[in-house]
Amino acid sequence: MKNDYKINEISKLYGIGVDSLRYYEKLGLLVPRRDCNGYRLYSLHDMYKLNIIRDLRQLDFTMQQIKAYLDQQSVENTLELLYKEQELIQEQVAKLETTQRIIQGRIKVLTEAMLIKTGVFSIKTYSERPCLQLNTRITRDEEMDYAIKKLHQKHKGHILDFGNQLYGASVSLEELNHGLRDVFNSVFFIFDSDGAGLIDPDYGLPAGDYLSLYYRGDYRQSHEKMLDVVAYAGEHGFRLLGDPFEIYEIDNRDTIITDQFLTEIQVRVAME
Repeated sequence: MKNDYKINEISKLYGIGVDSLRYYEKLGLLVPRRDCNGYRLYSLHDMYKLNIIRDLRQLDFTMQQIKAYLDQQSVENTLELLYKEQELIQEQVAKLETTQRIIQGRIKVLTEAMLIKTGVFSIKTYSERPCLQLNTRITRDEEMDYAIKKLHQKHKGHILDFGNQLYGASVSLEELNHGLRDVFNSVFFIFDSDGAGLIDPDYGLPAGDYLSLYYRGDYRQSHEKMLDVVAYAGEHGFRLLGDPFEIYEIDNRDTIITDQFLTEIQVRVAME
């Protein structure tokens, strides 16, 4: 085993660019000696320092923090550093566990959504559903995507798992009955009871019974499907208690195949 290594050897051994090694030298983290030809020679002590630098950089320590540690190494400082490393690792583990829960949740939602039967009317009973809402006029798919992103941007501190977030859009029942097509008046994120405590809702879907209908495919069906829901309510003695809305179960976050889109239409109802 050699005692000294040239910069290219160290670069290959550690997978660190030559420019980075020169930068570490500029900061005073490494002090390679020079041979008679002026070439840098890195000692085993330099390699030990590189191990520390690599490990601490992976934990997002700044170069200034790393230099301060290397300049003042002691048992006390090493213990302090190890406690800090332990804390950062625990934070990373917690983030990974959260990410895992998000992924598992999305797998469950998509797997169940693929099994949902469409074209079937049903009544669902809900407690109040807290929401975050953006009131805006939407007439095109592109505007819908923009409105949803705008709502997310406004509340991103509360909506960390945007890919899993259930959201919907509402239409005016009056405009629907007057034949106005594909115009939405708001978008909103819907939170379940577990997530409700994390937000300050500015809107809520009231508790009660909701007439529900699922459909798959292009959103151009939306107008007719909503009219079907309204007609079904009238034919079966239900009184409409609010505006209809869509909930997007599978959309362009999950697939580019339009036929795989799954949308649920809901409207709150009561028996006449």
